[in-house]
Amino acid sequence: MSERSGPAGAAAVTDAEARKVAFGAFVGTALEWYDFFLYGTAASLVFNRLYFATDDALVATLAAFASFAVGFAARPLGAVIFGHLGDRIGRKRCLIVTVTMIGLVTALIGLLPGYATIGVAAPVLLTLFRLLQGVAVGGEWGGAVTLAVEHAPPERRGRYAAMPQIGSPVGTLLSSGAFLAVSALPPESFDSWGWRVPFLAAFPLLAIALWLRRRVEESPLFEKLLEEDERASSPVLQVFATAWPQLLVGAGTAFLGVGGFYLITTFVISYGTTTLGMPRSVLLAATLVAAAVEIVVLVLGGRLAERHGAARVTVGGALGAALVAFPAFWLIDTTAVVAVVVGVTLATALLSVPYAVSGALLTELFPPHLRYSGVALSANIAGVVSGFVPLAATALLALGGGSSVLPTLLLVGISLVTAGCGFLAPRLSAGRDAVTTAEVRAPAD
Repeated sequence: MSERSGPAGAAAVTDAEARKVAFGAFVGTALEWYDFFLYGTAASLVFNRLYFATDDALVATLAAFASFAVGFAARPLGAVIFGHLGDRIGRKRCLIVTVTMIGLVTALIGLLPGYATIGVAAPVLLTLFRLLQGVAVGGEWGGAVTLAVEHAPPERRGRYAAMPQIGSPVGTLLSSGAFLAVSALPPESFDSWGWRVPFLAAFPLLAIALWLRRRVEESPLFEKLLEEDERASSPVLQVFATAWPQLLVGAGTAFLGVGGFYLITTFVISYGTTTLGMPRSVLLAATLVAAAVEIVVLVLGGRLAERHGAARVTVGGALGAALVAFPAFWLIDTTAVVAVVVGVTLATALLSVPYAVSGALLTELFPPHLRYSGVALSANIAGVVSGFVPLAATALLALGGGSSVLPTLLLVGISLVTAGCGFLAPRLSAGRDAVTTAEVRAPAD
């Protein structure tokens, strides 16, 4: 077992410790995304019927997706709150709070009565719970990837930075798998109690995540900053004042991994069931296969980042996603089961390449004393826009008379934004060495 020196004289951290931290970040992130993805799937299959009651199916779906988008709109608030606290009092403490918040809120959604029982209070409370989910997720990912990278040996930073990302497809597998299982129930059982089971499963999953999170050590780099009192007094404000170009470019590089993913999963589930008339089980199965393939892509992407750099991998993956957008939707439009699975999987695999290296790229954009805030804000600015992607794709679908051409062009546009920002990122980077050393000092503020 090898041992390395901590940053700027911090206590030595073993590779085993780095792996434990990355695994803890992965498990917590998997729970966060399991809970968050449950809402996206339920918005397509349940909430549009049971909570946003209307005779117009399109209006109900738009309302459900609007509540879905609220969670993304709340994520910057979480980034501000937990980014500030993470750069001031520590990464680990914030991550325990965020995982607790989202686990409890998700379980409460599983207990929430529908519109037929409590009327307008049902969609209001559901939207409030989604808001709280968004706040928690807004602070989760930035802290998880920062903690993992700051523990990582420089030569293996790409793979450790990819570990929290793997929580996303694992969360998808768990949430889609749970819904696929309960979707086999008779319709009346599914509507009355079946869909609630995956949400209530958040209770035991939360207990596991908390046990693992509490065993993770604080970032040695942050401990060094704390010891030498090099923290920024107002890290969020300082990011906006001095690092806004990095913030915008970072958000752009993260856009495809989040927005593109929701277009090819959440929107496609709704499109396939309502417009193409496909069984929901087929769309959920396609999402499961795509998520399994995504895990492999994320692992490989982390290795590619170590060899070629995160920015180059981002550009290559985004251009690839743009090229496969139309072929993927052509396959989906056939409604043939195998073709649909291949189409969803192909698009997901390509857009997951930039997502695999997002943690490595974003942590290089910001110096240590602003890192939690900068990474969280970048990812969640992208998240705000991404939350409206299913809504925008649904509106474009209606505008195009049910044709998939306009939603596909939306995916191409998102891909090109990420490619362009990936090209600009190295020119704004704080430097790879800044990730694991405390040589970048916090200016007096």
